[in-house]
This record gives sequence, C-alpha cells and structure tokens, in this order.
Amino acid sequence: MAEVQDGHYDSTSQSTDSLRVEPIYESFLCPLTKQVMQDPVSIDSGVTFERDAILKYFNECLSSGKRLVCPVTKMELSNTELNPSIALRNTIDEWMNRNEAAKLDVARKSLTSDSMESDILQALQYVDEICQRSRSSRQVVRRDGLIIMIADLLKNSSTKVRQSALETLSSIAKDDNDNKVEIAAGDNIRTIVKFLNHGQTQEKEQAVSLLFELSENKALSDRIGSVSGAILILVGLSSSKVENLLIVDRAEKTLENLESCEKNVRQMAENGRLQPLLRLLLEGMILSYVHVSFSQQSDFVLFYSCNIVSATQYSPPQREVRMNSIKLLNNISPYMGQELADAFRGNFSQLSSLVKVIADNNGISEEQAAAAGLVADLPMRDSVLTRRLLQDGAFATIIKKVTRIRQGEIRGGRFVNPFLEGLVRIVSRITFVLDDDPDIIAVARDYNLTSLFTDLLQMNGLDIVQIVSASALEKLSQQSKHLTKILPAPSPGLCFSIFPCLSQKTVATGVCRVHCGICSARESFCLLEGKAVEKLVACLDNNNEKVVEAALAALSTLLEDGVDIDQGVMVLCDAEGINPILEVLCENRNEALRQRAVWAVERILRMDEIAYEISGNQNVGTALVEAFRHGDYRTRQVAERALKHVDKLPNFSGIFSKMGAQ
Repeated sequence: MAEVQDGHYDSTSQSTDSLRVEPIYESFLCPLTKQVMQDPVSIDSGVTFERDAILKYFNECLSSGKRLVCPVTKMELSNTELNPSIALRNTIDEWMNRNEAAKLDVARKSLTSDSMESDILQALQYVDEICQRSRSSRQVVRRDGLIIMIADLLKNSSTKVRQSALETLSSIAKDDNDNKVEIAAGDNIRTIVKFLNHGQTQEKEQAVSLLFELSENKALSDRIGSVSGAILILVGLSSSKVENLLIVDRAEKTLENLESCEKNVRQMAENGRLQPLLRLLLEGMILSYVHVSFSQQSDFVLFYSCNIVSATQYSPPQREVRMNSIKLLNNISPYMGQELADAFRGNFSQLSSLVKVIADNNGISEEQAAAAGLVADLPMRDSVLTRRLLQDGAFATIIKKVTRIRQGEIRGGRFVNPFLEGLVRIVSRITFVLDDDPDIIAVARDYNLTSLFTDLLQMNGLDIVQIVSASALEKLSQQSKHLTKILPAPSPGLCFSIFPCLSQKTVATGVCRVHCGICSARESFCLLEGKAVEKLVACLDNNNEKVVEAALAALSTLLEDGVDIDQGVMVLCDAEGINPILEVLCENRNEALRQRAVWAVERILRMDEIAYEISGNQNVGTALVEAFRHGDYRTRQVAERALKHVDKLPNFSGIFSKMGAQ
C-alpha cells in the first residue's frame, strides 16, 4: 500500500494500510522512485517515468559521460525528449481522488475522543499526509468537516493525540486562509496559546508552528494578539536561551507576522520588544493615541507619524503628530541608538529631515530640542552617519546655532538648555572619528573645534555641555603630537663640538613647549595654544564628578607619552593646576577619578622639584598609599611608582609583583 510523502504515495509504507480502499496499480509507480507519479512522462524507449526523476537520471549520465540508455530496458536512447502522459496522469488523479474521499470517510469515524488512541493517531496521520499533497486536498478536508473534529482533539487527554492534532492542523492551515479561519473558530486560538506556556517541548513546537501558520492571515494576527498573554509568551520564547531553536525561530517569525497589527506592536513595546515600534515610526504608519511604558521612563502619549519633514509642509494637526513622533523617538533613543542608526542608514532622508527641524529659525521649540537629543543619541563612532550629517551641512548649521545661543542671540525659554546640550553632543561626533578618517581632521580645522569647545567649557551650570566639551578636547588634544609641525634641529655649532658640556636645550621661538613643534588651536588642536588649560583646570572644582573626570582626562593629554612631559607639568604649574589635581586624588570621590588622578600625579611627580615639595604633603601620601593598597592592578602599579618618587616606598622593591600574584 502507498503513503503520501512529499506529495507522493510510497508503495513500501504500511502506515495507512487499514485506510486503503482501492489497491495501487503498478503502472502508477515510477520505475526509479517506486512512488506514484504526479507528472508522468514517456521517453524514447516508451517507458514512463516521473519527470523530475528521469531528468535527474539524464543529467547524471551527461555529467559522468555514461552512455545514455533507458534505465529499465537498457535500450540506447537517441534523444532526451520527454512526452507528457496526460491520460495516465488523469487516471492517477482520479484514482487518488477516489481513495482520498473513501479514506477520509474512514478517518472521520476515528476522529472522536471515543476511539482508541491508535486509531485516532492513524487517522490524523493520514489527514496530515493528504493535506501535504496539494491545496485542493486541504480544501476537501475542510468541506468534509474534519477541521472541527481535529480541533476538538486539542483537549484530548492523550499527549500524543494533542501533539498529532496540532501537527495536522498546521498542515491543514498551510497556504489556505479559509482553513486558517475555521481552525481559529471559537476559543481554539486560546487553547493553542496555552500549549506555549504549559505544554511539553514537542507540544510547544507544534503549537508555535500552528500559530505561525495562522498568523500569516492578517485578520487572525489581530485575534492572536488579543489573547491575554499571547504576545508576552511569544516575546519570551523568541528571546529564550533554553528553548530549542525551532521554537525560538517560529516564535520570532510569528511575532514578525503579528507586527502587521497596530495593537500588537503596542503590546510588544510594552513587553520590551521595541524594534517593531521603531520600524513603524520610520516607515510611515500613523498610530492613534497609545499609552506605552518604557524602562526608566514615565508613561507618555504616543502619536505616531511617518515622514519627518519640515513643518511648513504640514497642517497644524500634522505638525503636532510629527512633534510627538520625534519626542517618542527621543525617549527611546537612549535604549535603541543602534537600531535607529540602522534605520537611518537605510533611509537617509529621515536623518536629513531631522536636521531640517533642528535648523528651523523660529526660536527654540520642544520639537527642536527632541530632534537634537535624538540625533545626539546615535552611536558616536558611526562614521557613515557622521559623513551624512556633514554632507547635509548639519555641522555648519549646528555650530552657528551654538555660537548664537552662546552669545545670547537666540533665546528659547525652557527648551534652550536641552537643545544646546543636544547640539554640542552632535558636534562632538566629529572628534570620535578623527583616527578613522584623515579628511575629518580637515573638518575639525575648518570649524575650529578646539576654540569652540574651549569656549563651551565656561557654560557653568550646564554639566552635560562641559562634560562633552572636555571629552572632545581630550580627543582633539590626542591628535596634537601627530599634527604639530616639527622644525629641523639647529646645527650644534663649533662651540658644542669642542665643549658639549656647555650646551643647553633650547626651544625655538614659536615652538610649542609640550609638542615641540609649531602648534595652533586651529591646525593642531593644541590646548596650550588654544588657551584651554586654565578653563579645564577651573572645571576640576566642579561638584559633578563626571565634569571633573572629563576635564582631568583632557589635561592628562599634556602628560602622555609622545609629548614633553616635563613641559606639560610646567604648563599645569603655570595654570595653577597641580594643587587641584592633588585635591582630586585626595578626595577619592570614585574609582574612575582615583585611577585618572593617580596616573596624572605619577607623571607630575617625575619632576624632582615637585616630588620633593609634595613629599611633605601627608594627604597626598595617604591617598597614594590607599590607591596602592586598594586600587585595581594597574592603579596599584602606578601608585607604587608615584610613592617611590616621593620616597614613600624606600624598601618595597618587587613588592608589587608579589601582591599582583595573590
């Protein structure tokens, strides 16, 4: 007897023998596959084969160089023409239809809870097999009323029956919306969802596969999402680290289908799946008033619009929709910066539209502040977005606005501070890609960023502006040693060659003491030439630890390898910066600040004069000892060197290596 496998009857299977009504005929079987043919064709020898099977045979002969013969008669073939056997195909179809109808009638009698488990399972297997044959076969199953009977078996006491019923319903639902709708009748969807939470692994597999098939129908996607807990469970399964890959994959694909419904997207966002909401925001759909809760954010009203374009192209209600869309994106951008960046790279016009909103000259609005915050939250090291902003003229526009706000030419009430903070953060993007693209160096020079950020250090009360500015100056200053113009060394002269001991180190006029070359704020981003040192030192007195840390990091670039460290120390002395740095060390506000302060102090103490003077400062000694005892491995190493500079570790040679081994 034959069994359907991949659309064919297998003459060797016995799984549905008891359902066989009319016997199989030998002429129906392909000599190569031993399966009932779906597309019989005759070849030159007069023998009939399944089309795909004989084509495969011909290709194998040609590729291997074998003589082309009939696989049955061994007669040499003069050609590879295929002649469709239409009469035989019609006969096979009629035979299969007669058998299907008769066997479905037999199966129907077994699809009740009163039947033996083995009979139910055999009937379900046959229905599953016949549904895999063609869509018309699946329609026959529906017309014969079998869907309702199989759905009732989802509540059967047998695990095997429930699992088989789920699997069979998946086959019935495939590519047939009418079947999907009938399967979803009553409370069947709720029953299927329950398997996701309480079923065994195999039941979960079959249940989530069935839900995936049903979710292909948009109307049913809405109904699935309306089942209490359905989306929450699917979100959990899609991100599970313990479920098998099939369950995870099917849950993910089901959720993707459910995204076609607005209410489902809202539920996904409420349950931590924010990407669908973001995609819809950027693709142009409009949501009605929705209430969404995000981590660490208060609830807010979500309006949802498509294209973010200039306000002049919208009526007042549409402008409000756009404003609330930007506000929403600004609220989620701290958590989804990378997803936003990916979306903007796929549609640069949206990013350009945000720039237009920022560039609007009608005062400073809440919408502009939100747009600036949104762009500022995009990944700083994304050079593609930075170049796009440059291409759109965003930096030139933003720098002009920053300057006008700084000079008091633009006033914006309560939105001016968040707007300015966003603008400064956007401009600082340039400093994050200085190492990646030499062309960006020219951009930083054109905009004279060193002077800009130096001026912004004086924005007292705006901690974010000061933090960002100091961090930007740190990155700019790290480039100075590479950009300074080194002058050729002067000839030592006759006197030096005779009396080398009489020579002194000289510094050419106009040469930077720290970088030993021709420097400027614009061309080489030099902090000394840009008059930034004193302003950074002033920031060390800030109550905000982040401001202090950023300022100290920028000042430390004057002491790093590759510059004249002694001269860097002298620059800090001239700016009265040594004591503030020592105070940062002694205050020990947090570990990050202690690490930076210990590093800077060790560099400063390399000058014997300063080391001698500080050696009597008990507070500094105590702070260094504390760092030596309680800091991380690297901090303890640096603290040990610093203590040796002030003779606080006269007999500790090699002790650090022993401590590090503990």
